[in-house]
Amino acid sequence: MEIEKTNRMNALFEFYSTLLTEKQMNYMEMYYADDFSLGEIAEEYDISRQAVYDNIKRTEKILEEYEKKLHLFSDYIVRGELLETLKSYVNETYPKDTTIIQYIEQIQEVEE
Repeated sequence: MEIEKTNRMNALFEFYSTLLTEKQMNYMEMYYADDFSLGEIAEEYDISRQAVYDNIKRTEKILEEYEKKLHLFSDYIVRGELLETLKSYVNETYPKDTTIIQYIEQIQEVEE
């Protein structure tokens, strides 16, 4: 399993997990976050390995569709980059203006 895909699925799961069914959430969490194999998940739920695989693939597509429509994850990344750029600019241009720096830090805390 590719690390980039795993990281992306975990990030999308963080944003959209509440939109999934309980079964979809459980399978995705076990597979991506807990690193269970398809066989281990199948054994846990007493179903076939193929059923787990199909459910995970279908849920991956659902998560990607949510992101395509809602952009929560990509917007989060862009906001973080913009905040870092703004913070660097303020530190260079207005290093003594602690109020602006505090506001930026507060926004970053909200984002986390």
